[in-house]
Amino acid sequence: MATAIRFENVGKRFLVRHQRPFLARELLRSVLQRPSQKNEFWALRNVSFEIQAGESVAILGTNGSGKSTTLALVAQTTPPTEGTVTVHGRLGPLLELGAGFHPDLTGYENVYLNAALLGLSRRQVDALLGKIVDYSGIGDFIDAPIQTYSTGMKARLGFAVVAHIDPDILLLDEVLSVGDGQFAHKCEATIKQFQAAGKTLCFVSHSPSQVMALCSRAIWLHQGRLHQDGAATEVCTNYQRFMDTGEVA
Repeated sequence: MATAIRFENVGKRFLVRHQRPFLARELLRSVLQRPSQKNEFWALRNVSFEIQAGESVAILGTNGSGKSTTLALVAQTTPPTEGTVTVHGRLGPLLELGAGFHPDLTGYENVYLNAALLGLSRRQVDALLGKIVDYSGIGDFIDAPIQTYSTGMKARLGFAVVAHIDPDILLLDEVLSVGDGQFAHKCEATIKQFQAAGKTLCFVSHSPSQVMALCSRAIWLHQGRLHQDGAATEVCTNYQRFMDTGEVA
């Protein structure tokens, strides 16, 4: 079986800038003369794993554990600080709600913009446009600027675009937690169609039940490091115990 995603000793460092606030005008000169302080923050450190083509793998972890950073590295929207990330296949990323959308453009216009960022030509989008709009269920709001959309509407339109570009690797970051139950069921049905077609799924979620319904394997990240990688049922059980007790097994 071919490898779809490989992380080899991957680390991702961010520089966090700290600067003392000033409240009085006379402090301005001293603040400007004093260089701001930068602290290093490692979102990931020494993370290695492989995901084979056709696998469905969930990434679990509390806020700040490195889940979204991992998906961003797979999507190649940010480079690793150390180590290597290798991806084989066409990506369908839905990482941040509204990412790739311009707030001043309409839903229609943003479908073309988002699809172009994912590698589709205008002719390809023309052929898919009707299906994308119908799937999203946005209705007449498709002609309204994205800035007027609710969070759930942005999620629905974003997922509709990704679902119709026929990716080899589907990347989802908490999208199923947004919107109504009907939309979530629609997304899950589409995901299962992708799985049946042999596509690869990499999926971030805080819901162990959702993970076990969609994935056979789970990776638990804790404080930027890989804590456990194994069967979804086992990892989810241990993760839920950690959430209940605060103790890392």
